[in-house]
Amino acid sequence: MLDKKVIDLLQDQVNKEYYSAYLYLDFASYYADVNLDGFQNWYEIQAQEERDHAQLMVKYLQNNGVKVVYEAIARPDKVMKKHDDALKFGFEHEQYVTSLIHNIYDAAFKAKDYRTMQFLDWFVKEQGEEEQNADDLIKKYELYGSDPKGLYSLNDELKARMYNPPSLVI
Repeated sequence: MLDKKVIDLLQDQVNKEYYSAYLYLDFASYYADVNLDGFQNWYEIQAQEERDHAQLMVKYLQNNGVKVVYEAIARPDKVMKKHDDALKFGFEHEQYVTSLIHNIYDAAFKAKDYRTMQFLDWFVKEQGEEEQNADDLIKKYELYGSDPKGLYSLNDELKARMYNPPSLVI
């Protein structure tokens, strides 16, 4: 039986993961509007990853006898004025999500919920990778984005990104 606080935090995190997907789809839409289809692709894949994260949490809750409750998903409110705004917003958002995962982990630790801690280990590692990827993208943009040829090459690189489903087994 999962601890009530841990259940509540996981339920809330499901909603936050879906919000992350909405946010990244909003970023993808921005890049589609400015004809940067590689950046659009990158964020569409990010959105798919976030939906998968939500579904992994849903499955974990269901496997532990918890009825999942879906809440309304907030509308993204970020306004992009420059091409790198979404990149910076994305990095800040990943840092925020990392803090949320750590809060759930802390609650599981306090409740001596070792099963949930083990489940969350994958998300802790994943968030490290997400933050690194977002930071790397900002650095690449800072190096190449102000040069049209560099931006074209970076856009081409991002266009080649392929979706890889998560490897976590629940």
